[in-house]
Amino acid sequence: MTKLVRTLPHPADFPAPPSDADRDRWAAADAVARPARLARLRARMAADGVDAYVGLRPEHMRYLTGFALEDNEEKVSGNSGRFFISGDQVVVLADSRYRLQAVAQAVGARIEDTTHELAAHWHGLLESLGAKRVALESNLVSHQLWNQLAAAAPEIELVEAAGWVEADRAIKEPAEIERIASACAVADRSLAALLRRIKPGQTEKELALALEWEIRTGGADCLAFGIACLAGPDAALPHGSPSGREVLIGQVLLFDFGATVDGYRSDMTRTLFVGEPNARDQEIYQLVAKAQAASIEVLTDALARGAPAPSGRAVDAAARAVIEAAGHGAHFGHGTGHGIGLATHELPSLSRAASDEPLPSPTVFSVEPGVYLDNETGVRIEDLVLFDRSRKDLIRLTGFPRDELVVGV
Repeated sequence: MTKLVRTLPHPADFPAPPSDADRDRWAAADAVARPARLARLRARMAADGVDAYVGLRPEHMRYLTGFALEDNEEKVSGNSGRFFISGDQVVVLADSRYRLQAVAQAVGARIEDTTHELAAHWHGLLESLGAKRVALESNLVSHQLWNQLAAAAPEIELVEAAGWVEADRAIKEPAEIERIASACAVADRSLAALLRRIKPGQTEKELALALEWEIRTGGADCLAFGIACLAGPDAALPHGSPSGREVLIGQVLLFDFGATVDGYRSDMTRTLFVGEPNARDQEIYQLVAKAQAASIEVLTDALARGAPAPSGRAVDAAARAVIEAAGHGAHFGHGTGHGIGLATHELPSLSRAASDEPLPSPTVFSVEPGVYLDNETGVRIEDLVLFDRSRKDLIRLTGFPRDELVVGV
């Protein structure tokens, strides 16, 4: 078996938090990139004979207009943040709570006041844009809202649009990659800062709170998503939430978490051993590490040969084949990876249901196989990687080691 590692990583092993100068540089890069982003959407609109595109996703709003709501703010923002793109105009809706922010951030856009009834403004907005055929982000529009908008302007043809902006956002600009890498470094440092404080008897909730403190005080704007800290049998829950379960010697301790830096997210999972691991858990860990390496090899091999990029389905199949060969196929139910950026889960997908099309480039995604034994144990190892075919680069943005680390002793 692989030798266990008892020399733990230190926060100083990883890059420092982003500076104000970094954030200013990223903001400037977004301002420069935004016209090209809009141009690509408008080209898609023209190809589909659409006069206007109506966006609802907060991450699309930030990407295309610059207006950025805080995480979960969309739950109370009403229609503020909805946006309209025509051939020559950008319109952002913002009520009195957000008007000044929208004016400052959505430079060049027309800011329109709104109530919580989008249908009441629908006809006038589309008339001001000269739009007769309108694309809606159909995967976010309820049947009720679709019918209300159709009734508010029956002369307007509504067109379903799904995946238009998502596909564009999957290809990452340099400043986007920098922010994801910075978020990864915040997460790396945060877990390293916690390791030496992990002791038997602490609860999952206590450790999750301690890790959140490290993330929030270590350079992140906020968490990328709720922290999963899962001990022993709870590690068999791929997306479980921390409970009052105590950490015990001889069990695994799984952390799945991420940081957000300037809107961009990280996502990593590490499974640690609390004291000496049992043979079963160590064997599963090595199997999962082997499966992750198999997916990475598919990517690096394609780059080395100058071959077309593999599909997300092929990358998933490589990890799955390793786990199935070991008799644990039924214990790996989720996909091998997902894209990440302004959203935690975005394109491209690496799963059995993923497209057979080659992966986009340059792009960033997770590689995270896992094996879970119900009510017994679970192991997942997750890293974010940058795949850049033009540069023949596959770079792990997650810097935290993937060794079999022992804590709590």
